[in-house]
Amino acid sequence: MRGSVTGTAVALAAGALLTAAMTTATASPPVTATTQPRAGTSPTHTGTAQPVLVDCLWNRTVRPGDFILACGDGNSRLTGLHWTQWSPERATAVGLNMVNDCKPYCAAGSFHAYPVTVRLDGPKPWKKHPEMQRYSRMSLTYQEGRPEGFKQVMTYPLWD
Repeated sequence: MRGSVTGTAVALAAGALLTAAMTTATASPPVTATTQPRAGTSPTHTGTAQPVLVDCLWNRTVRPGDFILACGDGNSRLTGLHWTQWSPERATAVGLNMVNDCKPYCAAGSFHAYPVTVRLDGPKPWKKHPEMQRYSRMSLTYQEGRPEGFKQVMTYPLWD
């Protein structure tokens, strides 16, 4: 009886951690540039919507603080993102890529932090919402060390 209670507790804790890892990115509406109103008037939209970053759960985000790269297992994620640019053409941030070394296997592995510069580009219409632009490509440039088997610059297509 005691073994099954312990096993159940471990399974519930693992499920809660996985749920937390999979739901860190929150959806935000796209940012639309506005002009400052003249005295006595209201703001007007310029019509230049900023592209969004689409995550693996099909949520759209603008300037997220965290972003999961390995959606299937959560073994690679971006954290502490500080965005210095978010424009219709590209976005740039610095942060950490937290990567599990999976040694001796992923469930027993350790996460390591690698400083990265994140670049988003290639804005294209999002299939789910064609009126909205989404970035289609992400490049990570490792500033110091990098995970085993990674190049200094890694480029990934993004979800559509």
